[in-house]
Amino acid sequence: MLNDIEAGNVGCVLAKDMSRIGRDYLQTGFYTEVLFRERGVRFIAIGNGVDSADKTTSEFAPFLNIMNEWYLRDCSRKQCAAYQARGKAGKPTTNHAIYGYRKDPEDKHHWLVDEEAAAVVRRIFQLSVSGMGPHQIAAVLRDEKVERPSYYMGIRGQGTRRNDNDPNFKFDWCGTTVANILAKPEYMGHTVNFRSYKESYKDKKAILRPPEEWTVFENTHEAIVDSETWQLAQQVRRTVRRIDSTGTANPLTGLVFCADCGEKMHNHRGRRQAEKENRGKDPVSGLYPYDHYECAVYNRTARRVERHCHSHYISTKALRALILDTIRMVSTYAISDEDAFIRRVREASEVRQKEAAKELERKVRKAKKRSAELDGLIKKLYEAYATGKLPEKRFTTLSAEYEQEQAELEAVIAEDEDRLTAYEADTDRVDQFLALARKYTDFSVLTNQMILEFVDKIIVHAPVKVDGEREQEVEIYLKFIGKFDVPMPEPTPEEFAEQEKQRQRRAYYRERSKRHRERKA
Repeated sequence: MLNDIEAGNVGCVLAKDMSRIGRDYLQTGFYTEVLFRERGVRFIAIGNGVDSADKTTSEFAPFLNIMNEWYLRDCSRKQCAAYQARGKAGKPTTNHAIYGYRKDPEDKHHWLVDEEAAAVVRRIFQLSVSGMGPHQIAAVLRDEKVERPSYYMGIRGQGTRRNDNDPNFKFDWCGTTVANILAKPEYMGHTVNFRSYKESYKDKKAILRPPEEWTVFENTHEAIVDSETWQLAQQVRRTVRRIDSTGTANPLTGLVFCADCGEKMHNHRGRRQAEKENRGKDPVSGLYPYDHYECAVYNRTARRVERHCHSHYISTKALRALILDTIRMVSTYAISDEDAFIRRVREASEVRQKEAAKELERKVRKAKKRSAELDGLIKKLYEAYATGKLPEKRFTTLSAEYEQEQAELEAVIAEDEDRLTAYEADTDRVDQFLALARKYTDFSVLTNQMILEFVDKIIVHAPVKVDGEREQEVEIYLKFIGKFDVPMPEPTPEEFAEQEKQRQRRAYYRERSKRHRERKA
């Protein structure tokens, strides 16, 4: 209508009443008092008896516009109150169930699992846990001809895009869609409300709240993925893993650190031109692979006059072998002897036994009871002083003694409660690690998922020479339990013999390499 008025095609605007033109009193007043008059357009509001041709009928129009906006504001306030009440009661504030769920026919506020879509959601999380990014997962789903969420829900009359049913684009997954699915806590069985808000009912664009301000109600519907898998997927997404020249992303990205400077260690891998005498080369391409880690600070200062830190060189093959051995030994030991495992995990804690924890609890209860008694004594002491039954000097001395005792008790209570909290945390961490170890029955191959689930961080020390052999310390910290040393039995004579045989083999190859370098020089 405004375009037609600007073009000069309208001579009169006829409305039922003023509210049909608009409820924003400033905008409505601009139209009726300025725009229409400038364009020579007559305005008539039948219900309110307003006619711009009769100026006496328009005197009350501004007040009508204000009342119309007040009505709209009041309606918005009531709707917002109902929305807040529903959201705070733990009911979904969305009108549609998300992909993977459908509304319960018997209760519109309850979601049921849509098994067909839920299978796709589970696969997305598993691919993410394996180390793939959202765009890689989208490519996999496109290749497997999986229907994208908007099309899947559109052809079933669900969701907000029910007209999105073009069969030519039904497999067009994109990375943003996958990322949105991975970020939803609803797949753990939670209801998440108040993700966004509007400053005013007049605003069209909502403002997103940070996740810590969301209102989350746990276990309101059946979960599609467990909490551990969801958290692991978030961890994978926080670490950027780039695909390099080998065509794959490195699962150890962000986990390997230099022991000296604390910086991350960079992975170098690819294929280089092999020399003729190189045994490891590819017979077809003449290339040989390389894959190792070096300190990031050392690499950044490689072209400077003075290098910082040290190389800390370690091959990825050796690092992965150490990780697998550590996971295998610790998991096997934890499952085979749980009591000894729990005891060793708690060795770093001051509270080591359940009996000690019970004694601490009794001590804390007794201290809290005495602190409460002191509150009562101080109150009675003040009343006696206020009524003149107790001299000021005596009151000052006794109150100071009571307050000092109470302060000492509060310090003891805080310390003992911290020790109890540490004991309970140890118990929870041990149980979590045992549950994780029992998930795996085969520790013969190190998978990406095992790395992400077990490894917290890896610290690589600089190598040293001992009796002519290169030795390097590597600290592997596992999730929930940190660095854990499994008690190892003394090697058998056969194992001693095998170690000596390997030592002689390494010495032979070192000597041969030395002679080769001398001849080449």
